[in-house]
Order: sequence, then structure tokens, then C-alpha cells
Amino acid sequence: MSRHSHLPFDAVTVDRSLKVRLDRQLYEILRTYILEGRIGAGTSLPATRTLAQQLGVGRNTVVAAYDQLLAEGYVEAQSGSGTRVALLLHSPIRSAKEPAPADPPRLSRRGELMASRPQPPRSPGKLNLHPGFPESATFPFSTWARLLARNARRRGEDILAYQSFAGHWGLREAIAEYLAVARGVNCRPDQVIVVTGAQAALDLAARLLLDGGETVWLEEPGYLGARSALLGGGAELAPLRVHKGGWELGDPGLPPPRMIYVTPSCQWPLGTIMGMDDRLRLLAIAERHNAWIIEDDYDGEYRFRGKPVSALHGLDHTQRVIYVGTFGKTLFSSLRIGFLVAPPRLAPAFERAVSVTGQFAPLLLQATLADFIREGYFAKHLKRMRRLYVRRQTEFVKLCRRELSAWMDVSENDAGMQILGWLKPPLDDRAIASAALRHGVDVQPVSINYQCDAPRQGLLLGFAGLGDREMVRAVNGLRSAFQSFDPEKASLSADRRLDLSNGKKVALT
Repeated sequence: MSRHSHLPFDAVTVDRSLKVRLDRQLYEILRTYILEGRIGAGTSLPATRTLAQQLGVGRNTVVAAYDQLLAEGYVEAQSGSGTRVALLLHSPIRSAKEPAPADPPRLSRRGELMASRPQPPRSPGKLNLHPGFPESATFPFSTWARLLARNARRRGEDILAYQSFAGHWGLREAIAEYLAVARGVNCRPDQVIVVTGAQAALDLAARLLLDGGETVWLEEPGYLGARSALLGGGAELAPLRVHKGGWELGDPGLPPPRMIYVTPSCQWPLGTIMGMDDRLRLLAIAERHNAWIIEDDYDGEYRFRGKPVSALHGLDHTQRVIYVGTFGKTLFSSLRIGFLVAPPRLAPAFERAVSVTGQFAPLLLQATLADFIREGYFAKHLKRMRRLYVRRQTEFVKLCRRELSAWMDVSENDAGMQILGWLKPPLDDRAIASAALRHGVDVQPVSINYQCDAPRQGLLLGFAGLGDREMVRAVNGLRSAFQSFDPEKASLSADRRLDLSNGKKVALT
């Protein structure tokens, strides 16, 4: 039954100086009044002409606001009865005077774990020394754009409709062919599952292969992203300790594993390469315990002395190794295309799981990447980057040793896109990283990669994306960060200049 009352419409105003349309302003005001109970169910709203005259707006403005309220079910309109507030059984908005719920809904235990372990964030506008970021200034974007436009014009069904959630068939074929030649991974295209990056592959494998509480051996120190994905999958983590000499596979304190996560081609973060004896021993352990092995080959393509070491997957004759790769470190980070190679008996399950999780990359990008590989541009780009990165690593190590040796010891790596700088006591790597950020340099501390043992203090220094001048500026910023803790050491004169390998002179100021 309609009710008439003295309503607070005298307080309703609209502001013509705002960019929000007048009818939208009026709609928001009336909607809030209704949800907060200031206007009760059955109450008649003023006639559109009356309210328009009161507000000094056109009648169509009020009509538009009423129509939107009617469309969303806040009011009802009947011929001869005007417009009145509908009966809402549940109001999602509380009055400002009402107390908030005493016990708001919480995350699940697994959700709390996942939310508490994010990946280390990048800081925009800073010199990027984070590991794993490739050179982008010389990437052949003109070629990429041409291939992208060609596929967009083609508009084939393989691009416009998902024929397989496991990825574009052309890309899966191209990846399988490339892996056989470059990484010693023998697989069929239907074993390749394309996802939105290596992190998505780790998350998918953890959720698909682990039950809550099952044990996973994780390298110590080891990759923080893998730790987060495995914990999110419900794993109980056991530390598989790694040092420069290798992996402690004979550790008697390790419980039987359901899964083992390793980075054998370039251990994260130490840069150690797993020897053949350890590889064969690891495969035997997995077979003995009926366990899976996750091989994260995040930048195995970049080996600077000799040929790239073949993947562990190529030695696996019992189909226990799940190989994970990414194009984010070989092409450009925002591409967000990675993949895993599943054992033949698991490939259908992985494809069905991808359809549930939605971790599939856009088909247009997948088709373009397939062409980029098949037409030889990928191999050409990798060859150019290997030459560039070995020069950059040499120059960066030389520069760090020259300017930062008072605080940090660095050495060259045989592989990878980053080097390790071990800090001299009593320096704390998190404090140094924070100070570096204040001096314009974004760098990652090593200690975050330890879970069980007392962490060693160091910096992971990604050099791959730094040009000559950026390299000097980055070292400059690091030196300033160190000097903020120890200002008496290794100060440099303002006119000191550095010789770079390309013959340019760059001032260190």
C-alpha cells in the first residue's frame, strides 16, 4: 500500500560542475536513500515534474533517473499510482550509524597462505635489476607486429574459437620441434600444454598432482614463486639443500616425496648446474618413491660457455618429469606465455584442468608466437641475445668488482640472466635493497629464497636488460645505497670515467 510522508527531498541537490551526468547523480542519491532505509518500501516518490522543478533540471533528467531505478528493481510503477519504492527483502548497504559485522567472512586457510606469499613486486620508474628480465630495446617488435597483424587479418577459426584449451596447435607443434633440437626434450605436440607463464604452469601442476599435506622437496635456497604455488596447492615442503657443489640428494632427513621441484640447468638462485650423476640419482629417487619431478627450465637457453646443457627431461625413461618453460625470459616479460610438457598419460588431464582454471593465453598471441618460431626469428633472436648477454655479464661483473668490492663479492655465471652478489657482514640484504630503491634501483635480496636455513645475505643482480648507460647508473645507485650504511668506504671522485667494451666513455657521477 502506497505511503505518503514528508521525505528529505529538500536536501537533494545535483551539482552541475561535476563530470557525472545529472540523471546519474539523482539516481545515486535516491538509490542510497532506498538502500539505507531512509525511504521505506511503498513510499511514493514525487512526480517527475515536481522534482524537476524543485531541482531546477529538465523533466527528462528525473525520468531517466526513475527509469534506471525501475530497471534495477528499486522502485515500482503502476498506472495511476505513480512511482513507489519496492519491497527489498535484503539490503546490501548498511547505514553509517550501524556497526560493522563483528566477524566478517575470512579467506580459506589456503587462501591466506596464497595471499601472504606474493611474488616480489617491481617498482615502476626505477632501474630494473630484478632477475629474469630480458633485453627489450633490441627485440624485433616490427617483425612481431607484422606477424601479429597478419594473423589478425586472417581471422581463422583456430584464432577466433578455442579448439583446444591446451593451446594453439601450431604453437604446440613449434614448441615440441624447438625443444627436441634445443633442449633435448622429446615429446609430441599433444603433450605440450600452453598456459599464461611459468607461474601458471607451476600452479596448475601443484593443484592437479598434489593432495593436501603431501610432501614436496623444494630446493633450499629455492625459487619463491615455486614455493608459493606449491603451498597454494596444499603441499608440505621439505628442504632439498643446494650449494655450489650440487644437490644434497642423500640427506637422511628428507621424508619420502610425492613431488620434487628442481632447476637443474641453472639453479635458482645460486646458478649451479646439476651434474649428470645428480640427474641420474634424482630420477632413480623419483622412481623409487613413485614421485613426480617438476623441472623448471626458466632460462636454460642462456649458457655462455659451451652449448646449453640438455634438459633433465631427456633422460627420463619412466615419464615422471614435467618440464616447465616460458617465453617471458626469452622474448619479453609481458607476453605471458609459458608451457609445460606433461607425460603422455597425464596430458589429457592437464588439458581438462586448464579448461577449468582458465589459464590459457590469447590465441592471437599464440599463433603469432608459432610463426615467430617457425619462420626462424626466435632462433635468430636467441643467438643475438646470447652474444649480448655474455658481453653484458662480463662488463657488469667488472664494474661491480671495481666499484662495489668494499661491500659485495660477485662472480660470473656460466648460465642465466643474473649474477649473485654476496654481501660482506654485517650488511643486511633487505636493508640494502630498500636503500637502493630510494636511490632509484630496484633489486632483489637473496635472503627471500631461503625457507628453512639461516639465509645468506646477498643481492640477485639481473643484468640482461641493462644498456651501457643504465648499467653505470645502476651501479652508481647501488654504491650510494651501500655508502648510506658505510659512507667512509670507496668514495669516488666526480670526474672518474668508466671504459665500456663498445668504446664509449660514460661518466660515473
